Amino acid sequence: MTEAELLKLIQGGENIHVEFKKSTHEITKDVYDTVCAFSNRDGGTILLGVKDNGEILGVASDAVDRMKKDFVTSINNGQKINPPLYLQPEVCIVEGRTLLVIQVPSFRYHPAARSAAITGGFLTA
Repeated sequence: MTEAELLKLIQGGENIHVEFKKSTHEITKDVYDTVCAFSNRDGGTILLGVKDNGEILGVASDAVDRMKKDFVTSINNGQKINPPLYLQPEVCIVEGRTLLVIQVPSFRYHPAARSAAITGGFLTA
């Protein structure tokens, strides 16, 4: 996505298709919940490095590669996301700050679920 497209998304605020996540140093569990929710509906865009109010914090430069790797590893693991989703975060620069952008497509045929490691089952969103 271009910087202009991202700024327009951010200015429009969160909605049923756009979610902001502060995640500046690590991928938090709620990111995976949002992936499941978006994939079970109409898809959507997750912006990592943006606070809920639209403030652009950016992802720490020393965390970008690790966060991308952690996300891809988890999202492709059928024990954590079922069925596995093959998504790749895109690194984008907005106002001089690095964001990770995750485009989540709609998954129409089977509900996606996130593993609930504590309970041992799966959660659908």
